[in-house]
Amino acid sequence: NAAAKDAAVAALTAQGCTVEVSDLYAMKFKAAATTEDITGGVKTAADRYADQIKLAWEEGRIADNIKKEQEKLKEADLVIFQFPMYWSSVPAIMKGWMDRVLGCAYAQEKRYSEGIFKDKKAMLSFTTDCPESVYSDTGINGDINVTLWPLQNGILNYCGFQVFAPQIFWDPATGSPESRSSMLEGWRTRLQNLCGEATVYFAPLDYFDKEKGFLLKPEVKEKYASNESGLTVGIHMGKPLPANSQTKAGL
Repeated sequence: NAAAKDAAVAALTAQGCTVEVSDLYAMKFKAAATTEDITGGVKTAADRYADQIKLAWEEGRIADNIKKEQEKLKEADLVIFQFPMYWSSVPAIMKGWMDRVLGCAYAQEKRYSEGIFKDKKAMLSFTTDCPESVYSDTGINGDINVTLWPLQNGILNYCGFQVFAPQIFWDPATGSPESRSSMLEGWRTRLQNLCGEATVYFAPLDYFDKEKGFLLKPEVKEKYASNESGLTVGIHMGKPLPANSQTKAGL
């Protein structure tokens, strides 16, 4: 992961990009979301963290360590999350970063295709401790596209990010030095043209009826009724899942 991060920094800097790294372990970033995230203490009777942090964000009362990360997001055109996959998800420290820093983007009125980061790109880049077959549709861990849905749709797409297909380094720990070098070279090559890539498909917010519990609108269901597969991994309409829809762009 450190090598993948270094490769990305070098490749993007060589293209003239300004790259800023948040090394969460070096920063000793706190994963737990608490009232310490709010300066001046809580101001209402509401006891939900989401309500309190949203109010604090609107009033400029966010703790400095969160505010600094949010400023980085404000300036960024692209955010890359580099991590080792833990328990089919991100490590706790990164999930804590998402909980605390992305709280400003958790809003009912501005989400998914209308989310506050809708003009920005994001992607996951991660290592696994197993070969690709383990995360196949017949593998013991199940389809990697299902694994990625909560991260790419439930977090990144929810916040409005346009999501590039993930960069997956399959089981580098057991590979040869040559195979790891090849993985990194493939990553460097991809980064040279990354901004020209299409992004992963997600159903837009206007496909859903707000007045009816955000269900698919009848005209949308009718439009896709003849498709062999569902719209997305999550919105599958009782049909087979669309193949590779979270790992390939534009599907």
